[in-house]
Amino acid sequence: MPRSRTPVLAVAVLLLVAAGAAIWRPSAPNAPPAAPSTAVASSTTAAPASAPVAAAAAPKAPEPPRATASLASPWTGYVGSEKCSECHDDEHAAWSKDWHSRALSEARTRVVVGDFVNTHFKGDSSEAWMSRHAEQFAMRTKGPTGVVDEYSVQWVVGGKRMQDPVTMMPDGRWQVLPIYFHVTGKGEWVDYSESKQGTLSTDHPFFWSNWQRNVQHACLDCHTTGLNTHYDRTSHKWSTGFSDAGVACESCHGPGAHHAETQLKKDIIQPSKLPAQKGLAVCGQCHGPHRTLFPVLDAQHHYVPGDRYEDHYQPMVVLLSGSERSGDYFEDGRPKTSSFEYQALTQSRCHLQGGATCLTCHSAPHAEHAANEIKQPKHPTKGVSVDSSSCQGCHAKVFAEGQKHTHHTSAEAQDCVACHMPPTISGVLDKFADHALDVPVPQNTVKHGIPNACNACHTHEQATPESMVDAMAKWWPNAAQRQARRMRLADAFAVKNAENSRQPLEQVLADKKEAPALRGVAAQLLAQQFRKDAVPALKAALASATDPSLRSELAGALASTGPRDVADVLVPLLRDKSLWVRQSAALPLAGAGVPEGLAAVEELARQPESEALPLPHVVLGQLSLRRGDVATGIQQLERALELQPYNAEVLVVLADVYARQGNLPKAKEQLEEALRFDPQHRGARQRLELMRNGRPRH
Repeated sequence: MPRSRTPVLAVAVLLLVAAGAAIWRPSAPNAPPAAPSTAVASSTTAAPASAPVAAAAAPKAPEPPRATASLASPWTGYVGSEKCSECHDDEHAAWSKDWHSRALSEARTRVVVGDFVNTHFKGDSSEAWMSRHAEQFAMRTKGPTGVVDEYSVQWVVGGKRMQDPVTMMPDGRWQVLPIYFHVTGKGEWVDYSESKQGTLSTDHPFFWSNWQRNVQHACLDCHTTGLNTHYDRTSHKWSTGFSDAGVACESCHGPGAHHAETQLKKDIIQPSKLPAQKGLAVCGQCHGPHRTLFPVLDAQHHYVPGDRYEDHYQPMVVLLSGSERSGDYFEDGRPKTSSFEYQALTQSRCHLQGGATCLTCHSAPHAEHAANEIKQPKHPTKGVSVDSSSCQGCHAKVFAEGQKHTHHTSAEAQDCVACHMPPTISGVLDKFADHALDVPVPQNTVKHGIPNACNACHTHEQATPESMVDAMAKWWPNAAQRQARRMRLADAFAVKNAENSRQPLEQVLADKKEAPALRGVAAQLLAQQFRKDAVPALKAALASATDPSLRSELAGALASTGPRDVADVLVPLLRDKSLWVRQSAALPLAGAGVPEGLAAVEELARQPESEALPLPHVVLGQLSLRRGDVATGIQQLERALELQPYNAEVLVVLADVYARQGNLPKAKEQLEEALRFDPQHRGARQRLELMRNGRPRH
């Protein structure tokens, strides 16, 4: 079928929207056990008598200070957990024992669980020697230039299941070192990135010293409270501060200064008393990766409890950016990686129909609870597990049926989570419960290789997925409707079914009862795979879409088919209440030369509520350059980089501008900066090579 040609500038806008926008936000890590584990797996051996010495290395940079923070919290309203403890000492004491309090900890003996006593690890692409001297922990490993050197461990992330060591680089960057300690199971050192990405060279984005492993950008937002981190573009230095290391009181209750002054309940947020969606956002801010409207380094526009999730975030589901698929999802749209609880729960029928949120089953970290913050039932029912008691309130009839419903006799099979939250979700070396809360669909195992709850338990040779299909049809014939939903989603999203996916994609998109995030994925895939043929279905969905995130996805999908051709539906979105939606419509319209779009982008770049969005400045900069207004173009691009200094695409565009002016030192500076954040950026590398060979790119 013919593919429409989107104007060059519009394409550039779409690329720049993707650059740096997808932020990995893992859930908060876990607390260390009572005593450090000393078990060492087969891949971990005693260190050789003499670890390699970096004899050929350049003089080592001075040891960075061990300071906890160099900047104050960005909001004067944050007072820190110690202040909260003055009135809430019992809650503070309980929270201190919970894993939220140890989301980030200084590397001290009392919290470090990994074996640092002359321990050696060797993987396919990484090797490390761990050592400890009193309270000083260190890892000797290959650095950014490929030379082995020693790096101090100043901080650790987590510790109940996995603990990640963090080093502070001389320029103030915090980087996650390559080897993590896996506490549960055998207790061993593992290379998490290698297990996910394969063998890593020093210029791979996920090599430990590169931008993708930067802690300020990818981790601290969810592992600290009141984060304030800043990057100085002139000195290339980082400075970082926060009100608390770890997920402290004000992460969930909001800034506490006013409450500390008045001591009135109305002056502090109680997540359990918020409207359901706002309460869910308190957990969702960290328990699932998302795109941020404003850059992560923009502390003033950070989410605070009581805000709406959709005013700050869009959940990442199936697609990372553009047409790039995430490897963290099954073909039916369910997350297959731990820390995606928000994405899973919000596509469940428990949430969509029953209104369930995290707080339906889980308690506050400082409240009495069972394992994993599961609420303790007030009136326990004999024979009902703590996990299942969370389900009992909504599914009393099912509980009353007992084995008539389960068709199993074992005690384990009477637990709701066995069939509806199976341990099919991976987290490095562990398995976790599936928070999508659905019925088993062995048909998708047969057709798409998606694991199902039945075969999670029934692993013997005769228990094939096909036999599970027959058993499900016999014992739970009413489950067919629920199964049909997941089968349709898999047929819509599966890569191998792309040529035949139009009908299921349109069905998912048109289903108003379906999760908005999954409908958004259907919109993007429909536009990518069927271009102009997708427009009628996309327009129909937009006409009735009430969810702002879905409207934003629909605007992006429609724009990708040709902004001018769909201006009739994009222009009205320029007045949408959602800033996400207005930007999603304005950028491509402006790039395509539609006057209303240009006016909207100019307004976004000027109005106080939106001036800190980098992308309107990028578009205005490019448009200015296109009409020959170089001074304004540079001004707008520089403003975009003040807001989002790690956007390599903008740095390369700016380098080209300076090169055309004959300012080669300035152009080189931008290209080198781009490679600091994206070592594999082909355009930056090629331009630098041309400069070295005396042929600057004009």
